[in-house]
Amino acid sequence: PMKLIDLARPLENTTYADPPGLAPEITYLSHDQTADMILTYFPGVTRDDLPGGEGWAVERVQASTHNGTHLDAPYHYHSTMDGGARAITIDEVPLEWCMGPGVKLDFRGLPDGHVVTAAEVEAELTRIGHDLQPGDIVLVNTAAGVRYGEDDYLTRGIGMGREATLYLTARGMKVCGIDAWGWDAPLAYQKQAIAETGATIGFDAIGG
Repeated sequence: PMKLIDLARPLENTTYADPPGLAPEITYLSHDQTADMILTYFPGVTRDDLPGGEGWAVERVQASTHNGTHLDAPYHYHSTMDGGARAITIDEVPLEWCMGPGVKLDFRGLPDGHVVTAAEVEAELTRIGHDLQPGDIVLVNTAAGVRYGEDDYLTRGIGMGREATLYLTARGMKVCGIDAWGWDAPLAYQKQAIAETGATIGFDAIGG
């Protein structure tokens, strides 16, 4: 029988899970704080009429679609896909793509900023004894996973390069997962590579 494993992380107020200016902001409103607001909906009702004088506990969230555990649609990466076709948006991602066997690639031993190659993906699949099948959901475990919410999270982990990504998609992978902030090497390493080589790169290699 299929076993479901929840890998999601809850949204929270943290300075270190996203680059500056992109983090979610959550305001927690208590039962006491919302009681007066509720009374405005019901003229003639007083706080004494509310059970225990309490309102509702509510969270007010300001977030982007890249906060927390999420699925990026092709449209996130670029306006086109497949050689010029309009990129599909998140509501157009088939749900059947999102349910399948999980295949964990353990790259925790690789240094931060390393860009994984197709040969390294193949070697890891050989190590775990798995022949990648269409519909498999590849889950990449990096050194960033245990640092989520810590001050070095954004600079930890590896990147899945274009070569490695094409290796996976050529074998039928449509959905993948990673415990780092993005599919590419951390932004600090991308910046360093550009400075050293003068090259230009596309963010989020899977869509490039």
